Amino acid sequence: MPIKVKKALTAKGVRMMMDAALTKATEFGIAVTVAIVDDGGHLLMLERMEGGRFHTVHSATTKAAAAASNKRPTASKGAQGQALDVLQALGLTLASGPQKWTALEGGYPVMVAEECIGGIGVAGGDGQQDQEIARAALAAVGAS
Repeated sequence: MPIKVKKALTAKGVRMMMDAALTKATEFGIAVTVAIVDDGGHLLMLERMEGGRFHTVHSATTKAAAAASNKRPTASKGAQGQALDVLQALGLTLASGPQKWTALEGGYPVMVAEECIGGIGVAGGDGQQDQEIARAALAAVGAS
């Protein structure tokens, strides 16, 4: 049969991820923006914590979409996972479109049984904090 059954994030799952992310950010004492997208990069939920900087909305959304598209965490790596220097990372961002790809850390795909069902992006902390907040959100729904 030419039809595939696929997993998808539910509204409850998205809310669980968001709540876990905001709790972790509060533990760090920082105000972040969290964006969660589906497997096509379409926004499912976005929250900017009180005190969060307005530019983090764009950063978090881009991180989530890039992670879902590449099916790997965001970082200074190319499409094949190769290390990029600053010039290459900027060039890839411009070529892909600044709403579609970023070298900034804090974006993770939502992987369930080796299937990418979405992405999460966190912006507002340092790279390590953004990553830990995103991982807490993934753990809340049993995703990797």
